[in-house]
Amino acid sequence: MALLIVVPWGYAFVPLLAAGTLLAGLVLVSCGSEWRQLDREDGLFCAVLLAYACVWLLDVWRTGHWPAGDGEQGLLLPLWPLLAAVLLVGLRLHPPNPPVLWWGAGFGALGAGSIALYERLVLGQARANNDMNAIPFGNLSLLLGAISLLATLSCLSQGRPRPQCLLTFSILGGLAGLLGSLLSGTRGGWVAAPFLLLVVYRAAHGLVSAGIRQRLAISAMAALLALVLLSHNGVIGRMHLAVSNIEQYWQGESRGTSVGQRLEMWRAGGTLLLERPLTGWGEGRLEVARDAVVRQEMLHPGILRHDQLHSDLIDTAARRGLLGLVVLLLLYCVPLWLFWRRLADPGTAPEVCLLASAGMMVPIAFIDFGLTQSMLRDVRGLSGYLGLCVVCWVAVRRAEAESRYQQVRTCVIKPLLGSEP
Repeated sequence: MALLIVVPWGYAFVPLLAAGTLLAGLVLVSCGSEWRQLDREDGLFCAVLLAYACVWLLDVWRTGHWPAGDGEQGLLLPLWPLLAAVLLVGLRLHPPNPPVLWWGAGFGALGAGSIALYERLVLGQARANNDMNAIPFGNLSLLLGAISLLATLSCLSQGRPRPQCLLTFSILGGLAGLLGSLLSGTRGGWVAAPFLLLVVYRAAHGLVSAGIRQRLAISAMAALLALVLLSHNGVIGRMHLAVSNIEQYWQGESRGTSVGQRLEMWRAGGTLLLERPLTGWGEGRLEVARDAVVRQEMLHPGILRHDQLHSDLIDTAARRGLLGLVVLLLLYCVPLWLFWRRLADPGTAPEVCLLASAGMMVPIAFIDFGLTQSMLRDVRGLSGYLGLCVVCWVAVRRAEAESRYQQVRTCVIKPLLGSEP
């Protein structure tokens, strides 16, 4: 999490190293009883990951084309969900300490915010990006910042003393993540910001007093507005430009603007989906079919330079048909449901609620990100979604196990021991 968008190859090196280590660990425990820690929910999570990988790999098999992406970085993307399933099983058998989630998100957000400040103020770049696509950089920075803000609730919870350094660190991480997203100039991801703040507000219910909750909400909104209204961050200007682009498109004045080309790509996806609704056009063939439509002068030629349709839903539907779309929706909805079950249960321990809230943020954010960008065809986008979902899930399950142990210790063991240690 900390290296995802801070170190250029962090998205690949850390998961591969972890997978190699965990595979060795799985071999060692293959004959032991540790497998009993896994249950049906783990199986459901893994089934969704395997289904997404299988549908993508079948698409590659039938067309003979692998996704490429910038610099051939995305060549092995269809295998990433398989790696995520291995990580999920391995980390469930050897779970990390749940607070690692807060520290990882905070370091990632602070790194992204610092890089964004350096690139904008020192290098004078128009959009912060850390030598990657500015959209995934800004979106993931926003998500890591929002997760970091959740750690403040862990520190402020009534009757649960926490180190002051974590409170300060999480606040700084949250602000740095928001700042990194703003300085990237990413517009679409900021639609998710109010929803992520609502998750934070919902998680605060029952953890902190109503007065603290209201002050936190007012402070978060004030900080958000202050960052947006900064004179040189370009957000307001890019919002006005987006509105102007939409007006020009609908009036038929220009289809070659940034927003106009997105609308053209969505038109292309809808047209191609209607021609092959069940199976889609396939990996590599979608671009050929889209180019043919452009040559017929039905779409703006500017969209030829893109290798995706700037929408996960539309791109997946046109590329892999309705089957691929259904599996994509399951990839979003199954983790969202698993995390929501914990948050909606009134008997869930406070720490579990916070971790489940962090898990809910991931699919909520990526559903929004995926409306205007194919985040799951980007190496950092896909590894970010899979990695964050898996890490949040294993942290939730570890916290649940610890909570059950504390309940047994309090209700059974202590009464039996009496005053004995």
